[in-house]
Amino acid sequence: MKREPSTSPYENSAILDTLRRYWGYNELRPLQEQAIQAELNHRDSLVVMPTGGGKSLCYQIPPAVGKRTDIVISPLISLMKDQVDGLRECGYPAGALYSGMPAHAIQETEAQFLAGRYQLLFVAPERLLTPQFLRLAEKIKIDAFAIDEAHCISHWGHDFRPEYRRLAELKKYFPKASLHAYTATATDRVRLDIAEQLKLRNPELLVGIFDRPNLVYRIVPRYDARAQVLEILKRHQNQAAIVYCISRNDTESMASFLQANRIRAAHYHAGMEADQRRRTQEEFASEALDVVAATVAFGMGIDRSDVRCVIHAAMPKSVEHYQQETGRAGRDGLEAECVLLYSAADAMRWDSLITRNANQADATPESIAASRQLLDHMRQICSGVHCRHKKLSEYFGQAYPKANCEACDVCLSEVEGLADGTVTAQKILSCVARVGERFGAAHIVDVLAGADTERVRRWGHDKLSTHGLMKDTDRKSLTNLVYQLIDNGLLERSDEEYPVLRLNDASRAVLKGQRTVQLVEPKTKVKVKKTRFDEKSWENVDEGLFEALRGLRRKLADQRGVPAYVLFNDATLRDMAKVRPGSPGSLLNIKGVGEKKLADIGQPFLEAISNYCREKRLEMDT
Repeated sequence: MKREPSTSPYENSAILDTLRRYWGYNELRPLQEQAIQAELNHRDSLVVMPTGGGKSLCYQIPPAVGKRTDIVISPLISLMKDQVDGLRECGYPAGALYSGMPAHAIQETEAQFLAGRYQLLFVAPERLLTPQFLRLAEKIKIDAFAIDEAHCISHWGHDFRPEYRRLAELKKYFPKASLHAYTATATDRVRLDIAEQLKLRNPELLVGIFDRPNLVYRIVPRYDARAQVLEILKRHQNQAAIVYCISRNDTESMASFLQANRIRAAHYHAGMEADQRRRTQEEFASEALDVVAATVAFGMGIDRSDVRCVIHAAMPKSVEHYQQETGRAGRDGLEAECVLLYSAADAMRWDSLITRNANQADATPESIAASRQLLDHMRQICSGVHCRHKKLSEYFGQAYPKANCEACDVCLSEVEGLADGTVTAQKILSCVARVGERFGAAHIVDVLAGADTERVRRWGHDKLSTHGLMKDTDRKSLTNLVYQLIDNGLLERSDEEYPVLRLNDASRAVLKGQRTVQLVEPKTKVKVKKTRFDEKSWENVDEGLFEALRGLRRKLADQRGVPAYVLFNDATLRDMAKVRPGSPGSLLNIKGVGEKKLADIGQPFLEAISNYCREKRLEMDT
């Protein structure tokens, strides 16, 4: 079966032939060809591409083109298993070695590796440099090592892992092999650190575009996390979503709440038994679950391509974490929504955790300072009212070309400031002054809301002119406004065990009418607009046929014991539901349909499309 001619500039190259045969694509994304050529030319490289940008193809294609075996260093077992499953479904020979494998499976994998039957072998960093594995690897010629999630090697990165530091030893054991570092998020400082730590020799540095135009970013004030999360998920019924929380308890309570509201949800965190974590991941991958409420532990191991929504129920601790976690959405290139529910209290909570973890781990002052600096950058992203795509691009050192991204809450005009922001600020600041700058945020809210509590009466604050001054504003919204003033530097919060609010020079300027204040109104209902990207991605797609094909994909995946997205991603199914191919040749021309998948599962999809079109009286091969 042959594809129709392509106008691709790689038409006659072995790279394109490999791309078509295994993955069913006719062209490479930006920078992929350069990264592939670096591996084929045995030149060290550092490749920075956003999640969903196609990093894995950069190290998967070279050994297939060169008819050789390369090694991929990957930090998580679940990620290795998913990648190997996906490659084998494409007909690509790959294997993995990791802890917990049965002895016979390890022996079989090692035998296949030594016989040269794999083009890729995935190995965890802690296993790679064991004497046993080094003896095994030295028996065959290794041309290249690909290091996935390479930011883990840097102290300045957001996910430092000590075991990654030893990877520089690869140059000692395999002096002729090239090293290729891959990561989705790395600032200039982290890139330099990665190259130095790995001792890369004159590396090819390839940095992709960080912006993900298919993602819609929304950062909204948090007033009721559970209710807000439920409202957002209603926009994505029966679709895959991840809800990130700070603590383990938060994930469990969030998952219980969602289950009580008839959402197929589960929790995930590092404190669970390994079998429980694995079961949650497998159920999410197989589409038995729609939503996972998780800590950051649910991160690099998630390769599901059709996640349509990522919600942060609290602020993440760095822009890098935010970029990587939101990057779990829309990996198939289709539209996805990313919502962050923000309160200034999150930054204070993270700061406390940084201090506690530093004391437990005996961290250096430099690493503590680096963590606090990353936290401050994230807080600035959240507290400002500016184009989200532009701010994220600029954080990673890239200019953003558009004046309006048309894909964030600010550019979609969903964010509104309080009409009387300055007056509201004066009321809150005046209350802080009236209580003598000796109380915390909760007490200030009590006084402004007109609370009749024993504590308010004991201090005589029920007699203050500010008591009940904002009684028409609900407590959660009022708390949010107080924290907005802290974020904007108009109020200071002490570092004591029981923090109190104090005025500063900026506060006094506001009270004297010398400075205006902009505050964002914490809305309980936001009219969410469809983006042009969303409308275009569904153009001419028969949604009924798409859902039928999703059901067939899930059924076949269950039969084959693999995650559904490993067979075809949503973008491929939408193309099928748009074109409605009526023959094997037509199906092979759908983006994402390779030769082996056509042979293995093409017929059931062709039959499903034919039956649907006959029933609905639709033309095929449109």
